Amino acid sequence: MKRNRTILSLLSLALSGVSLPAQPLGPTRPPPLPAGVVVHRDLAYVPGGHERQKLDLYLPASGTNLPVIIWIHGGAFRAGSKAQGVPVSYLAEGYAVASINYRPSQHAKFPAQIQDCKAAVRWLRAHAAEYRLAADRFAAWGSSAGGHLAALLGTTGETREFDAGAHLDQSSRVQAVVDYFGPTDFLQMDAHRLPHGMRHDPADSPESELIGGPIQENKAMTARANPITYVTSNAPPFLIVHGDQDPLVPHHQSELLAAALRQAGVPVTFHTVKGGGHGGFKDPAVPRLTREFLAKHLQPGQPTVARPRQAGE
Repeated sequence: MKRNRTILSLLSLALSGVSLPAQPLGPTRPPPLPAGVVVHRDLAYVPGGHERQKLDLYLPASGTNLPVIIWIHGGAFRAGSKAQGVPVSYLAEGYAVASINYRPSQHAKFPAQIQDCKAAVRWLRAHAAEYRLAADRFAAWGSSAGGHLAALLGTTGETREFDAGAHLDQSSRVQAVVDYFGPTDFLQMDAHRLPHGMRHDPADSPESELIGGPIQENKAMTARANPITYVTSNAPPFLIVHGDQDPLVPHHQSELLAAALRQAGVPVTFHTVKGGGHGGFKDPAVPRLTREFLAKHLQPGQPTVARPRQAGE
């Protein structure tokens, strides 16, 4: 039992969106910030809510009508922190960045996590004027479990099924999605895993713990949690990035979502990192494609700002 818990802890770490053992589990120090950045920490997007229903909002020192990157951390739906992996380099390029926490699966089962993400989006829209935000230019970006939630935000823009709480007069739609190796159809994960890859059907897998029971024994609930379930032609443009040697989230998961989006007529850029595992990519195309995608869909008509490559990109 102790050995199984150790393995699960390591897998949870890997699912935070980085390669083992690059980053510790749980809260980390906030990232270094460019000069002049204004940070509003621990903003409660659900008044009087759970301790995890908070976000950090990073703003450039100047500018108005700022496009917003909504960063959603990974962590196997049960770990991680809004301090992890925040793309603060984009602040120098005229973006605001909102990094959100959400309730983990040990505190609340699905759909609590997507309800939280949508509540954060609505809160940001409701407070757009106060914080100089462009309410019609929001992108969701996440890795692994965060990629799943970013994709789910993108595909559920046409439904109010997961909208609950305050600011229901505001839309929870996003205008673009960046999905780094997020699961998209839980029920197909084990059928396409690598020979020594993680198993997802057991009752103690991250996906089973998310929905409250073994996924193959709870197919209807599991389908509710799958981004692919909600794909329509009204979904926003997607950038999907995935390593073809990912031992935790099979590459096939992103193939499925990309195919479904294309069939629906949704613009999709799908980049496979050859030999790539679960994050930690050294492929220079990944940061380039991400910057170009966000500039195209959040800053139309503006040239992409060139900058030196950052460590870890």
